[in-house]
Amino acid sequence: MKVDVLTETVIAAPCERVAAYAADPSQAPEWYENIDSVTWQTPPPVAAGSRIAFTARFLGRRLAYTYEVTAYEPGRRLVMRTSQGPFPMETTYTWEPYGEDTARTRMTLRNRGEPSGFASLAAPAMSAAMRRAQSKDLARLKALLERPA
Repeated sequence: MKVDVLTETVIAAPCERVAAYAADPSQAPEWYENIDSVTWQTPPPVAAGSRIAFTARFLGRRLAYTYEVTAYEPGRRLVMRTSQGPFPMETTYTWEPYGEDTARTRMTLRNRGEPSGFASLAAPAMSAAMRRAQSKDLARLKALLERPA
């Protein structure tokens, strides 16, 4: 069974600001509850081909995995895929101005992959846990970017 979880939020901040912050892997521990650390394996800033190692906690387990950026359109879209880790995963962020007001941004966060072996049996529970985590993470990002300077 595949895992495919899409969440979104609207953030009261301009698209360029939201995208610049969210697309910087160094910021991930600030807004991802489960990410403990980030280590650049290639020099920053983020670009197609960048490799970033993450250490996280998920469903009570410590995970270490490396993402490779496969597509990056600054201010619009970022796609990363795991090149190592518990199972192949692709994460996609998109940003777009929301409504008539250019001071708001719709951000989507999508994680999809296909666990194999024992992990495939847990795919439904994994999807539900990912949806909860992603919703919390986007709420945290929203709070960080909407607070007064």
